[in-house]
Amino acid sequence: MNSTTIILLILIGLAAGFLSGLVGIGGGIIIVPALVLLLGFTQKQAQGTSLGIMLLPIGILAVMQYYKQGYINVNYVLIVAAAFVAGGFLGSKLSLSLSDEKMKKVFAVILFLISVKMLFFDRSTEKKEQARHTTIQAAEKNHEKG
Repeated sequence: MNSTTIILLILIGLAAGFLSGLVGIGGGIIIVPALVLLLGFTQKQAQGTSLGIMLLPIGILAVMQYYKQGYINVNYVLIVAAAFVAGGFLGSKLSLSLSDEKMKKVFAVILFLISVKMLFFDRSTEKKEQARHTTIQAAEKNHEKG
């Protein structure tokens, strides 16, 4: 591994970590394309490397910040994490049975569909966020009085 590769890996990690903390993304959306486009990984190598990174508690500091602000429901996290294990197993079996070219297309289509949904069909999040802030403000006022 040469110094250019090391620097690129550090930059990819910083970008993924920053965006993970900022908007909750990183592995699939940042790391996988960066490894393919910048370092010439195959699609499967990039996906495997991204999964390997996620095994470590890389997001613990970001999680702590969100938890302190009341944005993490631990029960939901545990349920999704358990399901993620099963889904990861099944998804990896399917991925490894397909060619790299097919996996690139699957990856791109999934990102595209998620983008379209978020851009054009997801208007409920603003209302949920406003309701959450109202609840937090009411709880803070009650706490100050008590």
